[in-house]
Amino acid sequence: MPANNTEIEKRLWEAADELRANSKLKSSEYSIPVLGLIFLRYADHKFVYVDKELQGQTTGRRQISKIDYQARGVIYLPAEGRWSRLIRLPESENIGKAINDAMRAIEAENDDLKDILPKTYNRLDNKVLVSLLKNFNLIPMDIEGDAFGKIYEYFLGKFAMAEGQRGGEFFTPTSLVKLIVEVIEPYHGIIYDPACGSGGMFVQSAEFVKRHRQNPSDEISIYGQERVAETARLCKLNLAVHRLAGDIRQSNSYYEDLHNATGKFDFVMANPPFNVDKVDKERIKDDAARFPFGMPRADNANYLWIQLFYSALNENGRAGFVMANSATDARQSELEIRRQLIQAGVVDVMIAISTNFFYTVTLPCTLWFLDRGKSISPLPFLGEGPGVRAQDTVLFIDARSIYTQIDRAHREFTPEQIAFIASLVRLYRREDLNGYVFDPQGINLADSQSEILQLAFNDRQYKDVSGICKVATRAEVESQGWSLNPGRFVGVTVDEKDDFDFKERLEEQNEELETLNAEARELEERIADNVAKLLEGE
Repeated sequence: MPANNTEIEKRLWEAADELRANSKLKSSEYSIPVLGLIFLRYADHKFVYVDKELQGQTTGRRQISKIDYQARGVIYLPAEGRWSRLIRLPESENIGKAINDAMRAIEAENDDLKDILPKTYNRLDNKVLVSLLKNFNLIPMDIEGDAFGKIYEYFLGKFAMAEGQRGGEFFTPTSLVKLIVEVIEPYHGIIYDPACGSGGMFVQSAEFVKRHRQNPSDEISIYGQERVAETARLCKLNLAVHRLAGDIRQSNSYYEDLHNATGKFDFVMANPPFNVDKVDKERIKDDAARFPFGMPRADNANYLWIQLFYSALNENGRAGFVMANSATDARQSELEIRRQLIQAGVVDVMIAISTNFFYTVTLPCTLWFLDRGKSISPLPFLGEGPGVRAQDTVLFIDARSIYTQIDRAHREFTPEQIAFIASLVRLYRREDLNGYVFDPQGINLADSQSEILQLAFNDRQYKDVSGICKVATRAEVESQGWSLNPGRFVGVTVDEKDDFDFKERLEEQNEELETLNAEARELEERIADNVAKLLEGE
């Protein structure tokens, strides 16, 4: 067993990326075929292992069939779909055609893979394909099955970084996904992502279940929708590499609800596209089940997504999703929708995230967490003192100072930082801390913050901490104009270091300007409508 799987991932990526750099291909043309080869290598690895078992158990009275492999959770590979056949082909052969034929043969034997596997290998140069096959053939055969999932995820992230804007459409940075999963805690139930991309939310939910020593296949069911057909195929491949089953469908979630989602799901997780315009609201304005708080007048889909997430939850369901910062303070019709959501008692936690977590935009974002069970639970209606979770409270966390710089343009959370933020939420909810022991090292806290937090975790009693966290009642949220911006509530710590970043601040101001411009356009439309009505009445 290799000592360090991370080194394997890096070595494989460096070799594959060098091949791309020396070819005429763009990352977007190269990524799908490469991920397909990782899938094939994984499938062959599992097939070989089970094949040895079955051959050792055969008595000669009956032939081993496809059903025997599938009964052991393995993708059945016909002879022409085997990795060993492809790696032995002479370099003079048409390798692209051979790999395409292998993918078609595998799909023909496995109904759940139909139309999923890439079959565009004829577009790649023969030399590149030979080198890729040799590169992935270096993956040790004694590697654990889960390691293939980590290799696939590593490549997904690298391709997303390389592809820029399109990369952001199919990949959510893993550390953000892990934080969402830790906060909504999908131990058991039905999970839905209506903007599922490459399926990272599902994969990390399964990892969460595994960490709690349960089998994901027994504990969670996966449902997703994705607008882009190619990305939906990426998601299905990702699930297959992680040995997960799911019902993933290609559709536009604004207009189509292929899973009859209303009131159905225990957990909803998503990273929808931010600030989408030109959604045809005429097509959905009468769908009160999915959009119970009405249509936002602004040409911005953020509050359409928020309602889709809310309406898909069952009466005890939890949602966690990424949203543009501007949505926390949006005015006019969006404020009215937000007010109704807050008054419904379902907004549970809001977490402000720093800039540079995404590969496509540098702007900060906010994580929203809804809990429909909170509004019907036996919790007190009014807070009984600081830090007491109630039906009318919201926990605000400002995590903008908590990050690790991975290169000049990108940040992420370390496992320790994720554990700290998630444990703050568990303190607020009065849940078990799962063995967490507070350690300020690497959390980027001021001394005064560390002192208060140390007491809070020692006593297992949540405390407000200036600059980090604050529990606000509904009355306090109303006094702030129904804002859900953590910065408005948390404040700053007295000994906070001055780490002013001009570029970062300018980007934040620009986002605020865009929000104000959108509100101005909405007001102009309302004024024009009112004038038209007055003139009609004359």
